[in-house]
Amino acid sequence: MTIEFALVAGAGLMGHGIAQSLAATGRSVVLYEPDLGRATAGRDRIATNLERSVAKGRLTAEDRDALVARIEATDDLGRAAGVELVVEAVFEDIAVKTTLWAELDRRAPAGAIFASNTSSISIDTLAAAVAAPRRTHFAGMHFFSPVAVMPLIELIRGSATSDETETAIRALAADMGKQVIVSADRPGFIVNRILLPFLGESMRALEEGLGSADDIDTGAKVGLNHPMGPLELADFIGLDVCLGIMRVLHDGFDQAHFAPPRVLVELVEAGHLGQKTGRGFHTYPRG
Repeated sequence: MTIEFALVAGAGLMGHGIAQSLAATGRSVVLYEPDLGRATAGRDRIATNLERSVAKGRLTAEDRDALVARIEATDDLGRAAGVELVVEAVFEDIAVKTTLWAELDRRAPAGAIFASNTSSISIDTLAAAVAAPRRTHFAGMHFFSPVAVMPLIELIRGSATSDETETAIRALAADMGKQVIVSADRPGFIVNRILLPFLGESMRALEEGLGSADDIDTGAKVGLNHPMGPLELADFIGLDVCLGIMRVLHDGFDQAHFAPPRVLVELVEAGHLGQKTGRGFHTYPRG
């Protein structure tokens, strides 16, 4: 199964990074948002990222221009008609995702691979939005942020995902310079099943006054040799994203250590979502 033309639905932090990584392999990519301005902004962000690589001598200006030229920004979901791959990277909400997949099911070719970048939602739940014959081509393809840097893809097989689909995704990941791990279709999959309880316990330690946010993060960085402290990492991921994943885990397993800490809920309700808003467990300079 060859993949030369892909559509990425969602031009935000993850979507534009996935589009950039696909285009870097020489593939043509359509970057979709229902609002053309957001799709164009995603493409412009890719150009800005690549400009930094040119300035550092990692990429020639000609290669940058060629890569950006392979990415088309669009608000027309009908552009899915000729693709071999669709990667969905929209907001982590079941209703949003399933509505989009149902629309794509009506537009994409029958043999196209459907891959969701979901970080926690069941692949079978999402695949239920498409016709039964399509589900053999449906899988999870969970990238990590920043996509251009992080070398891992978590491949999640649904109950209907075929071996051929897994093989095609593995080949694509290899072309992108990514390592693949395969997870069963369980809440949070592998990485977030491990990570979120760690972040949650760090938040509970802060709630209890065990230490300051700086001390908790320094303890992980120096004592555990982590590159980033857990509260800093939560801010980087986005506290709204962390809260959403924790709720999926808690609903799925009904165990106390998966429950979202009070401090996280309060920060999200106050609009303090981490780095992207300038404040979370830490504060960040704007601009």
